[in-house]
This record gives sequence, structure tokens and C-alpha cells, in this order.
Amino acid sequence: MVKERERITYKYSRAFKLKVVGEIESGRLTKNQAKELYGIKGGSTLTCWIKKMGKDHLLNKIVRIELKNEPSRIKQLEKEKQALERALSQAHLKLLAYESLIEVADEELGTELKKNLELKLSNEPKPEEKKKRRQK
Repeated sequence: MVKERERITYKYSRAFKLKVVGEIESGRLTKNQAKELYGIKGGSTLTCWIKKMGKDHLLNKIVRIELKNEPSRIKQLEKEKQALERALSQAHLKLLAYESLIEVADEELGTELKKNLELKLSNEPKPEEKKKRRQK
């Protein structure tokens, strides 16, 4: 039977956290140097301490550099995507309505329109086959 690994949870005192963050803030240590020097485990441990102490200025800043028209292009693409999603949704609703209409017509008229349409569509050549026939 394989033994489970023992999990170790490290708890750091408030005074220790203040000392480490203070050393980073003063410039004596970088975050990586502090982790190594004090044996601090976890990738985001120091980042969490810094955020909790309101020392966000010690964290890396993200600067996004864009082309002049890039933000408007992204917004335009998002609008187009939303329009396409609405159109697709409306097409699905129309399809459901047509299918319901055919079912009701089949029941009322005693016909089998749905089966006949499905049979006709399944026997019809696919668009690629039609293209090949035209090319011959």
C-alpha cells in the first residue's frame, strides 16, 4: 500500500510578514531574494501579503501597448460576434417554429411531410458533389 504524502501547511506570523514586506519595500530585497532567503513556499505567498498590506506599488505593473486602431477593431469584432449570435439564435427559433408547424400539419392533414422532406434531403447530393458534377 502506497503511503500518502504528508501535507505541510506553513503559517507565518504577522510580525514576520511585516518584516519581509518591509525589506522588499525598502529595496534591500527583491521578492525572489526574500523567498529564497527566508524559505517562503508558494508562488503567490508574497504577492498576497503585499496586497493585504496595501503595498500594491511593490507589485509588477502591466502595460498594454496597442496599435492606434486596435481597441476600436476589437469592439467592432465583438459587436459583429454579438450580431452573429443573435442571428443564429433567431435561426434556431425559426427552425423550431417550422418543425412544429410541419408536425401540426402532419397531424391535422394526416400526412407525412416531415418524413418526405427528410427522405428528399437525404437523397439530394451534397454541395461538394454538385460542384464536382458541374466541373465534369
